[in-house]
Amino acid sequence: MNSDSTIQTIDEYIAGFPEDIREILEKVRETIRQAAPDATEKISYQMPTFYLNGNLVHFAAFKKHIGLYPAPSGVEAFQEELAPYVKAKGSIQFPLDKPIPYNLIGKIAAFRVKENADKAAVKKKK
Repeated sequence: MNSDSTIQTIDEYIAGFPEDIREILEKVRETIRQAAPDATEKISYQMPTFYLNGNLVHFAAFKKHIGLYPAPSGVEAFQEELAPYVKAKGSIQFPLDKPIPYNLIGKIAAFRVKENADKAAVKKKK
C-alpha cells in the first residue's frame, strides 16, 4: 500500500504497489483514459485523478478492493449495474478477489465526461 503523501504522479502512485495490483491499476487508468482522452492526470486527495472541467473520477487501491470515486452522480446513474458492489454516496468498491468490471468503469468515466462538459457549457452561457 502506498501512503507516501509526496507522490506527484499516477505513475509514482502505481509503482508503489505489488505487480498484480499495478496491472489492475494500469488497466483502470487505461480504461478511464479511453473514456476521457482529453482529461489530464493528477494526484488529488492522494489518489490518481482524471480532470476535465473539474474532477472526473478518482481511483485507489486498498488491501481488498479498488476504490472508484466518480462523485455521487456517477454512482447514482449506474445503481442497477453497481448492485453487486459495496458503494456509498460517491464511491464504489470493486473487490480484488472478483473480476474488475473495466467496461463499467469506462461507462462511468464517459458519463462523468459528459456531465462535466454539460456543467461547463451551462457556466459558459451565464
